[in-house]
Amino acid sequence: MGRELYPALCAAQTWRLDAGELHRIYVEESGNPAGIPVIFLHGGPGSGCNENHRRYFNPDKYRIIIFDQRGCHRSTPQGECQENTSQDLIADMERIRRELRIDKWLLFGGSWGAALALLYAQTHPQHVSGLILRGTFLARQQDLDWFIKRGASHIFPDFWEDFISIIPAAERDDLIAAYHRRMHGDDKHTQQQAAASWAAWAMRTVTWMLADREINSAAPEDITTQVHEVKIETHYAKHRYFLAPDQLLRHSDYLPDVPAIIIHGRKDMTCLPEAAWSLHKKLPGSSLRIIKDGGHLAGEPAMVDALITATDEMAAVLHHA
Repeated sequence: MGRELYPALCAAQTWRLDAGELHRIYVEESGNPAGIPVIFLHGGPGSGCNENHRRYFNPDKYRIIIFDQRGCHRSTPQGECQENTSQDLIADMERIRRELRIDKWLLFGGSWGAALALLYAQTHPQHVSGLILRGTFLARQQDLDWFIKRGASHIFPDFWEDFISIIPAAERDDLIAAYHRRMHGDDKHTQQQAAASWAAWAMRTVTWMLADREINSAAPEDITTQVHEVKIETHYAKHRYFLAPDQLLRHSDYLPDVPAIIIHGRKDMTCLPEAAWSLHKKLPGSSLRIIKDGGHLAGEPAMVDALITATDEMAAVLHHA
């Protein structure tokens, strides 16, 4: 029997962090105030954190910091794409770190959150104590092409047909641009239709291993939430995540020499295991764990077991560091 999430845990404190004149960032702390600092980096871009994200860490050993990235979930304004770049998110993390007077923290990120963890670690290596990355997304052109051009479309041809059906054939050579135009235009009906279609494609590919009941529980609460999420996701995708081509792998030499655990589901159809393998080859001291029965989502039983194992192991390593 695999490990399960730690028991439900309430946030000890929450606050909003001013990030310039426009954005206010939701931040929360839980766990042991004297414990190992860890920051949870959610995926998307555009989604947000929830109460289960605290539960990947032993609350007796970790000081758990969670935040919703710009425009996401409880951060305001919701869905706002102005002053919202990868570099802005790194600056927000630094604001949080300084506000909490943390010298070094463990970075725990999944999917887009893994990309953000790598970017932060390359930018501020002196403030990183370790890395736990799940379902690594490297923001390369080939990663985008797999998801939204050629790749996953061959695995899910029926879902793909639904996804492209709202886009005229003349625009299908660049689906990211086509969806971005609709999401960032003035026609609310068109915007909602595009958001629903994009979200359905993403949901179907990311949850393909889950039961229908679990998929329904993961769906956005309403169309407004969906629009906010897809606006940010298409904003980042159109701008190639505000990174140079292959930046995260090319700058792997900038990463600090710290403990690193890379976890990837063998059956991940959103971010392929090749990404984790390529990163591992660039980080010879890292531990790569490809999970036979794992997909993309952190909440799948096999992935929960692997992630809890990793955070428990990392606590022991960092405690003796």
